[in-house]
Amino acid sequence: MKTPRSTYRLQIARDFPLDAAAEVVDYIRDLGADWVYLSPLLRAEPGSNHGYDVVDHSAVDPERGGADGLSRFAAAARAAGLGILVDVVPNHVGVATPERNPWWWDLLTHGRDSRYAEAFDVDWDAGDGRIRLPVLGEADPELRIEDGALCYFEHRFPIAPGTADDGADAATVHARQNYELVPWQRENAELNYRRFFAVSTLAGIRVEEPWVFDESHAEILRWVQEGLADGLRIDHPDGLADPGGYLERLAEATDGRYVLVEKILEPGEQLPANWATAGTTGYDALGDVDRVLVDPAGQAALDALEAEVRGAEADWERMVHDGKRGIADGILESEVRRLVRLLPEVPDSQDALAELLACFPVYRSYLPAGREHLEEAAAKARTARPDLADTIDRLLPILGDPGHPAAARFQQTSGAVMAKGVEDTAFYRYGRLVSLNEVGGDPSEFAVTPEEFHRRQETRQAMTPVSMTTLSTHDTKRGEDTRARIDAFSEVPDRWRDALATLRSRAPLGDGPLEALLWSTLIGAWPLSRERAHAYAEKAAREAGTGTTWTAPDEEYERRLHALVDAAFDDAEASAVVEEFTATVREAGWSNGLSAKLLQLTMPGVPDVYQGSELWNRSLVDPDNRLPVDYAERRATLARVDGGELPAIDESGAAKLLVTARALRARRDRPELFTRYAPLPVVGTAAAHLVAYDRGGAVALATRLPMGLERRGGWGDTEALLPPGAYVDAITGTAIRGGTLRVTDVLTRYPVALLLKEES
Repeated sequence: MKTPRSTYRLQIARDFPLDAAAEVVDYIRDLGADWVYLSPLLRAEPGSNHGYDVVDHSAVDPERGGADGLSRFAAAARAAGLGILVDVVPNHVGVATPERNPWWWDLLTHGRDSRYAEAFDVDWDAGDGRIRLPVLGEADPELRIEDGALCYFEHRFPIAPGTADDGADAATVHARQNYELVPWQRENAELNYRRFFAVSTLAGIRVEEPWVFDESHAEILRWVQEGLADGLRIDHPDGLADPGGYLERLAEATDGRYVLVEKILEPGEQLPANWATAGTTGYDALGDVDRVLVDPAGQAALDALEAEVRGAEADWERMVHDGKRGIADGILESEVRRLVRLLPEVPDSQDALAELLACFPVYRSYLPAGREHLEEAAAKARTARPDLADTIDRLLPILGDPGHPAAARFQQTSGAVMAKGVEDTAFYRYGRLVSLNEVGGDPSEFAVTPEEFHRRQETRQAMTPVSMTTLSTHDTKRGEDTRARIDAFSEVPDRWRDALATLRSRAPLGDGPLEALLWSTLIGAWPLSRERAHAYAEKAAREAGTGTTWTAPDEEYERRLHALVDAAFDDAEASAVVEEFTATVREAGWSNGLSAKLLQLTMPGVPDVYQGSELWNRSLVDPDNRLPVDYAERRATLARVDGGELPAIDESGAAKLLVTARALRARRDRPELFTRYAPLPVVGTAAAHLVAYDRGGAVALATRLPMGLERRGGWGDTEALLPPGAYVDAITGTAIRGGTLRVTDVLTRYPVALLLKEES
């Protein structure tokens, strides 16, 4: 199996098509990555900037460059010596514009008689034989027949043969169709087709059906067979009925090519051992890196601050439960109701099913593996709701039976409830240290010691040595350097408490946890444009759902929300506090950013550099994290460091690009130095401030808790114990002798070093 040593992720879209991507492959090669990692390429909804709303599996999206563009890109990548990893979407398709999706259009036209009825996951009985489409703004819509289609405003829907021939009016014709247009307010409880999470414009498909797999993957497999792609990244496998079976089929079809899965693992959880995959896309690694840079000594003060702004002790487990239960009773109620319909032998099961979903400890099980998670959920649910114990006991053997359709459906649903209830709800309700509120992470885990970090990397090296590692993606809630700066709050919690008190007094929102989240995020990303700040605040508030929501915005609450953002720019006192506290943590954020990057790029796994993040990446949640990248600036910076410049650590981010390039090139050019993982002993008064390990000849040294190190007076007598031999610091070019190494002698210019053992 051809395996990358590193990847560089590019977001391919109309504004950055494949030909534009081809123009930067030489830069990616020079930076040091050896594979390019592309976002989805199949034809998507027009204007889609992410590509996860595929409407046609048979073609490369013309907006993204089409088949010819992919061929030109692949040729350029091959000429540069780069492999190609492509993101693919097996779980769902885009149906926002029905006529653009031939499968969906045929399904709406012919209903159960459609060839594609088997491809979509529709519960026909729940809709009296019709598919419910939540597009109406009112109960009595003005429908019209136009150019052979049933129309509602700009929306067009097919007309089944023989249903409009008698000249009937639009309402009568609508009543004869295989679909029913319903008010959008009914989607949460009454939809009868599976979606991606709660997005009604993304309809789930049944890729477990052999012909559906074949037809939805024919173009993708062509890329592999014709050398246009070397590996695949699988989006959201947890939505599939049988992820393990899907991966096995894919491995057979691709002759065992490199395949990664976008799978979120809870702390301590491992990938199913029988999956045909090299590993995950790296959120688990992201969580490890962030937490080793957080000061555990700050936890008590930040816990107290969270309780102060909340008016009560924070209970993360309760927030998770309540967020998930709200989703199961709210935007995903239709999925729970579908489970109920599959369980006629257990009457009145909806409440118990929702409680089991709210108590489920991981994203999903993969029966027969993971039965213990169902047992754990049942135990928690019985404790929380003893009135449901009898129903839970009746449900348990059914939900644990791999052959029962309700068991498969429950597994598909639990992941969606977790994602929406935790990532998109609870994460926005907890303001303690928001750098930890990140995809794939558990905010209740505050920090890890270097010893625990080492233990986790030894496990990674032993179990998934070519799994991806990442720090920023198109899905991260905050970019890596936004988080790196916020991590430093843990070193000065009392100063943060004082700053937050002033900021809250200047623009009160009346929602303490969200105020803490917003102000810390703004400072983490500062300076940023007013437009970006307002967009983030509105999304965060509506996701939290504590004062306003997407479906029922509270105008007065949102007025105060936007006043809070404006205060950061316009209120003299608030603006001064933002600037002053940013200055307090700025240099620590830079240090953390460089340490995080070195750890991610040198730890076990295949590191991915998200587009542009070789300079400081202080992005926010999507779509902010998909903003255009200035490659001219990055080329110029790379040329300077390749010309011998050792840039200062400053706002330009040039020092980060230096570290990134040197580490990527080391992994590409000296792979024999990255074959194992051994923690290195560190002794002396500041030993707790260094993470040090040997990858088999490549030694990484990274500073942690830089503000505490400065208060201590520096490294002093601290020493790292290296294997003997001659080394060169890849970052500065300094020659180093192994053995006992005084840290102050090597971490002089930068807070990180990458020592490469000289070839004998």
